[in-house]
Amino acid sequence: MGSRTEICLLVIAIQFLVATGQTNPQDFAALEALKNVWTNIPPNWNGSDPCGSSWIGIQCTNSRVTSLTLPSMGLIGQLTGDIAQLSELETLDLSYNNGLTGPLTPSIGSLTKLTYLILLGCGFSGPIPDTIGSLQQLRFLYLNSNRFTGNIPPSIGNLSNLYWLDLANNSLSGTIPVSSGTTHGLNLLVNTKHFHFGNNQLSGPIPPSLFSSSMTLIHVLFENNLLNGSIPSTLALVQTLEVVRLDRNSFTGSVPLQFSNLTNVNVLYLSNNQLTGPFPNLSRMNYLFYVDLSNNSFDASIFPSWLSNSQSLTTIVMENTNLSGPVPAVLFSLPQLQTLTLSNNQLNGTLDVGSSYTNQLELVDLQNNLISNFPEPAGITVDFILVGNPVCKGTGGTKTYCGAKLSNPYPSYSTPPNNCIPATCSSNQVSSPNCRCEYPYTGTLHFRAPSFSDIGNSTIYTSIQSSLMSSFQSNQLPVDSVSLSNPTTDTDHYFMITLEVFPSGQDHFNQTGISGIAHVLSNQTFDLPSTYGPLFFIGDPYSYFAEGSSGTNKSSNSGVIIGAAAGGSVLLVLVLLAGFYAFRLKRRAEKADKVNNPFAAWDLNTTSGGVPLLKGARCFSYDELKNYTNNFAEANSIGSGGYGKVYRGTLPDGQLLAIKRAQQGSMQGGMEFKTEIELLSRVHHKNVVGLVGFCFDHKEQMLVYEYIANGSLRESLSEYYMTQQVTEKSDVYSFGVVLLELVTARQPIEKGKYIVREVRERMKNDKVLYGLDEILDPAILAPTPKGLEKFVDLAMSCVEEKGDQRPAMGEVVKEIENVLQIAGLNPNADSASTSATLEVDDSKGYIHPYNDDSLFVYSGAFPLSSS
Repeated sequence: MGSRTEICLLVIAIQFLVATGQTNPQDFAALEALKNVWTNIPPNWNGSDPCGSSWIGIQCTNSRVTSLTLPSMGLIGQLTGDIAQLSELETLDLSYNNGLTGPLTPSIGSLTKLTYLILLGCGFSGPIPDTIGSLQQLRFLYLNSNRFTGNIPPSIGNLSNLYWLDLANNSLSGTIPVSSGTTHGLNLLVNTKHFHFGNNQLSGPIPPSLFSSSMTLIHVLFENNLLNGSIPSTLALVQTLEVVRLDRNSFTGSVPLQFSNLTNVNVLYLSNNQLTGPFPNLSRMNYLFYVDLSNNSFDASIFPSWLSNSQSLTTIVMENTNLSGPVPAVLFSLPQLQTLTLSNNQLNGTLDVGSSYTNQLELVDLQNNLISNFPEPAGITVDFILVGNPVCKGTGGTKTYCGAKLSNPYPSYSTPPNNCIPATCSSNQVSSPNCRCEYPYTGTLHFRAPSFSDIGNSTIYTSIQSSLMSSFQSNQLPVDSVSLSNPTTDTDHYFMITLEVFPSGQDHFNQTGISGIAHVLSNQTFDLPSTYGPLFFIGDPYSYFAEGSSGTNKSSNSGVIIGAAAGGSVLLVLVLLAGFYAFRLKRRAEKADKVNNPFAAWDLNTTSGGVPLLKGARCFSYDELKNYTNNFAEANSIGSGGYGKVYRGTLPDGQLLAIKRAQQGSMQGGMEFKTEIELLSRVHHKNVVGLVGFCFDHKEQMLVYEYIANGSLRESLSEYYMTQQVTEKSDVYSFGVVLLELVTARQPIEKGKYIVREVRERMKNDKVLYGLDEILDPAILAPTPKGLEKFVDLAMSCVEEKGDQRPAMGEVVKEIENVLQIAGLNPNADSASTSATLEVDDSKGYIHPYNDDSLFVYSGAFPLSSS
């Protein structure tokens, strides 16, 4: 009993002595200051080492806090100037904490390394500080759905790297700032893709100088403001536009003739203004899906002929636009048309649907017109609304099409169960799609401008669910399933769906899980087709955390400080006692370690460094691996190389392993082996075989991988070279495709799009990281690794169309080594792990994936070029 007490004292002493931790003191002081003004902070925000203790929501690089993500935590308080001390911060996401109120501190401008500033769905108020223009590295700025007032800071125009600007759903006022002389303005944001300013109180005209041909905008949203004057014709200079919303303002004059030049626009809202002049001619908009010109005062006109030729239109909304004459029958044969809304006009005559109407059509709203006759086609399932027309007078009033307009044209929907019977759950629990009673994380998806109106189509929901699940899984989040329900629209024509996210492995989420899920939803890393348009998510508070919440505030922190001081005194006494016993226990502890500590065999001298810092990898003993491989039996040998042999092993639970055992002549030094396993333990990618663990015991060096039976990258390149079916240059092309798969986490051909063509087109149009943000794997963008640009350049050189323009494989290997050195991942390029040669197992006729002596073993499939 005495010896156990002595060991405990020693452990306590050691913990106290290393309490200086891994966190920079300045960063720790900043987080402590934020703890003093916030309540409901995560329960593990204690101790003096946020980085080493893995505080929830905190990520660090080299002792500095680089990410603070606490969305949907129920935080209450203010964001004070103490945030400025986190000078290495790259990501700040506090979304969906509506208890965070007060002004946004001007000190935010000191965080000059920020790339993500995500504060949507909070309670911040007052003006947006002008110092925000100092965030030169900022790529994503989400301040929407708060209570900000005052003008848009002109300094935002100084953010030359900005990709996404969202200030919607606030109370911002004043005019739109543009540059003049030495002042900045939004017209300088030529690399920005998203202008989201809807639902504010912006006034005055849109300055013509806001837009230019050098801009790359795809979304311009100014809906529901107080803007007036004419619509600037310069908007048509932005040829990249896909969505334009100028509705619910007070614009006057004619629609610019140049609007027809916006040939890439999918969605156009000009409704609820005071536009006059001739009915706009949009005949050149060949990709226009959704158009709404309602409630304007255009000159009285017959039905525009160009509409009958618009083959891509899904939705036509032209209420109260002074249309007259008959409705052309050809309109109903448009192949994609789903909804036609033409109420409150002067349309007359016979409504002739014709015999070739599209099977996509669902709703035709012609109420309050002058239609006198409607020969309803037999068997048609379209909802016609003709109330308020002469055809509905007298006996015609009994017809079904003379009923009132549908109050909610959207059919009900709820994600069905996955071939199971829904569970009967207790209060507050919900039956998941997999029929388990759980506490889901909930919120609402708001689609600002979808290019379709047929939301009764279940494929829309399965597409959204699939995209969300794919993103959650790629971020290794504990999500079992998602459910969508209650589709509806609001007065701004936002399409809204309730989202429920269900936990995996237990019936509730912990705070780490909610933080990760909410962060994915707040920064929109999930990939939806462009037809869904711009969207945002607002999360609900989550009240079912496994850990509870600390509820820390100023008074409770005072108690913690007092307790810590008292505890520190006790620990000091314990340290002295432990020192007294330390020498006596040295040999006894070493002996115990050899039995109980899996790292006891690690050589802690200057040549091998300290114990490895691992991310999920396990330390196996020699005896364990000997047992799993039946004493390294030859029958379990599955390959060999210059490094040594590879054996198949089986864990007691049945999991298969591939164990790479170094032969004596090829073993690395302790430091090199330590560096290698630390690196491999941090690599998690669907195309790279994962490291399960390692062994550094009995003078052995072994790496333990997942067992993959499909073959390695080198094997696949060699299932063609050895058969003389293709050339080395086509192997290089295939390798380039593999590199693009790695950085995009996409298949070579996905949704009809070829990855090489997608990357090449984006590199032509944008030189800031080649405009690849939307297709790169989000996991490599926060933060962006050094050498990524050279990696992409290498991949694209490998997939040049002409074989003689591609590099040799030896040149490719050298360039990869250069990229690794830039990224700090290849400190010893000459180590044995990178110098071994490929050997063929003639008896089996193929090369096993674990014969490859490189660090990374690729497990995917890829296409081959014919040249």
